[in-house]
Amino acid sequence: MRRLRISAISYLNTAPLMWDFEHGSIGREFEISYTSPSQCAAALREGSADIGIIPAAAYATIPNLSILPSVAIASRCAVRSILLVSKTPLEKIRSVALDNSSLTSAALLKVLFAKWWPGKRTFNDMVPDLERMLSHHDAALLIGDPALKVDRSRYVTYDLAEEWIRFTGKPFVFAFWAVRQAALKDAPLSLDLTTIFQESRDHGLETHRLDQIAREWSPRTGLSEAGIKDYLTTNIHYYLDQGCLDGLNLFYSYARECHVLPDCPALQFLEIAKPIAG
Repeated sequence: MRRLRISAISYLNTAPLMWDFEHGSIGREFEISYTSPSQCAAALREGSADIGIIPAAAYATIPNLSILPSVAIASRCAVRSILLVSKTPLEKIRSVALDNSSLTSAALLKVLFAKWWPGKRTFNDMVPDLERMLSHHDAALLIGDPALKVDRSRYVTYDLAEEWIRFTGKPFVFAFWAVRQAALKDAPLSLDLTTIFQESRDHGLETHRLDQIAREWSPRTGLSEAGIKDYLTTNIHYYLDQGCLDGLNLFYSYARECHVLPDCPALQFLEIAKPIAG
């Protein structure tokens, strides 16, 4: 049987999720590549990847996926890495440049505008270069590591997770692991995907491993080690628990209502492997 292909996101917030794949022997069981959230979704859609940490919005547009239980990239407070950055107050925004690596954050922003920030706006996808984006638009959506580097003293900024929570009282889920159902027939029977991905998350969130992640990522991002650890432990929530599921389903409902996403299929989870009695 061939190795399953994993498409992961090359942002700081996925580092704890990938711990065992990058530092343990389990990584040899898979083919792993790194890309942006939107390209990760495209890889699953096209069949060039079997498992991906997909943007939540992509689940509404890619058929025949199963979600790996319990693991997510979510937030129950301000997330810091999903920002609307504006030259003007919110009510004066008429044009928005959207980070073209984003799917879910762009959909969330459109829901926020449609339901709670009324007014006519235009949206255009752009490469995430803040100065260039703002040279042609009133505001820009930035996600991931570029958003963490924004000098907020220079702009009016809105944290999209914080705004969602303020209006709904629910956590927001940005991404989760999903597997193509057609790929499961090629998976070795010995691979318990649910346990593998949950354990990798758990190991990556151990204190001494977070310290190592912070040391490795601080030079890459320009953030302090303390700032990185605070971001990974306070701003990001890595569990697809009941509160997050409630928030996720509400997002899908609002996105459909606002004509931002098509009808989303019911959440389908990969069944947890049961031990064979002997």
